[in-house]
Amino acid sequence: MADIKTFYLPDLGEGLPDATVVEWHVKEGDTIKLDAPLVSMETAKAVVDVPSPYSGTVKKLHGAAGDIIETGSPLADFEIDPNARQRAEAESTGHHHGPKKGVGSQAPDDASKVIASDDGGEIDSGNGGDREDEGTVVGAMVSGNAVHTEQVSSAGGVKAVPAVRAAAKKLKVDLTRVQPTGAGGVITMADVKNAAANGSAALGSTPARPAAAQHLAPTLPEPGPAPQRTAVSQAGKAVRTAPPGKDAMGQPEQLKGVRRNMARVMADAHANVVPTTIVDDADLHAWIGKQDITARLVRAIVVACKTVPALNAWFDGKNLSRTLHPHVDIGIAVDTEDGLFVPALRNADVLDGAGIRAAIKRLRTSVEDRSIPASELAGYTISLSNFGMFAGRYATPVVVPPTVAIIGAGKLSHDVVAVMGGIEVHRRMPLSLTFDHRAATGGEAARFLKAMIDDLGLPN
Repeated sequence: MADIKTFYLPDLGEGLPDATVVEWHVKEGDTIKLDAPLVSMETAKAVVDVPSPYSGTVKKLHGAAGDIIETGSPLADFEIDPNARQRAEAESTGHHHGPKKGVGSQAPDDASKVIASDDGGEIDSGNGGDREDEGTVVGAMVSGNAVHTEQVSSAGGVKAVPAVRAAAKKLKVDLTRVQPTGAGGVITMADVKNAAANGSAALGSTPARPAAAQHLAPTLPEPGPAPQRTAVSQAGKAVRTAPPGKDAMGQPEQLKGVRRNMARVMADAHANVVPTTIVDDADLHAWIGKQDITARLVRAIVVACKTVPALNAWFDGKNLSRTLHPHVDIGIAVDTEDGLFVPALRNADVLDGAGIRAAIKRLRTSVEDRSIPASELAGYTISLSNFGMFAGRYATPVVVPPTVAIIGAGKLSHDVVAVMGGIEVHRRMPLSLTFDHRAATGGEAARFLKAMIDDLGLPN
């Protein structure tokens, strides 16, 4: 009788509840060896290649490209080859399915303790029961046991999952000129890699798909002209008095990956934080020459954290305890097409201007090509949202537990300012500080903001 083994989706990160199938490297009926590539999965943090845990024949794949599979649910069934090498039950896989355990994560040898620092050491978690992991993009997640099917994104007139789009951007491949081979005209990771290798869809080159091959590739229907919409019909009557129908409203699509996690985390933050926001403007009139605004913001946050340590902290609402941090790790909000990432700028308190800029550039690049490790998306002590790069003066940014504060920097403006003996036009930066009022007082928040404004007002 055949020995059938079911492989269940492991935790691909620290407490990640699910992952999306990007591309299967095998099909049902294929033979596969131990540790050979099985499937690429997209999580809220990265695209992970999952190796085969067995040697044998693939009997069933639980899901297709674009399906969301929850952690602990069946991923694939194997018929074990009794003559091939197999992994012993207690033997390590030798593959790192997720990031190393970072600060605050559960200690491997004692569930009642957590890792105290990147250098090691363990401390009591303060909770005798099971610990809920919070090492996610921006907060905690929950697990389940279901498989959800969703449509691949069709943005830009092409069908592809976000991981494939990120790969195309990194490899400088024009997705609109890639011939899809996936079911229903979906562009796969292999399609992008092949196009990059043969140069058939390079960005900026002249489109040249052979006419003879056009009938082989699935194509999307050309959208027709939108019907003319008017308030009344030709007879002078109201065209529609009821809500629009399903076709007119568009189709709902299930959130996935980073955007799916963002929805969970923001809802959790809204339910558990007592946010209060104060705003003011930093006068930059004394600045000499052109300066790096982001680097100045980071330095000002560091100065404020040293002046008022209460906002450079973590707060545990369940146990009503706080942790003041001697170091400053700043979570830098990065907006992408897939959703919000918050990578951590580590040791910001010991970096100079050049070091800050180099670190932020590295983080942004790794976010854009989805190569950033999960360990760099957790454990920050305070957050910064530089939304003024796009638009907006003031905001009420969201504090994500366990952090206590987040700073929002608005769009710079030239304002008329009253000075001794008249008025002048000064360049000013709007600042918004949202803090968790359970963990910090209004006075502490105001002194923190003042320390930032004073530092940003210095010439250099």
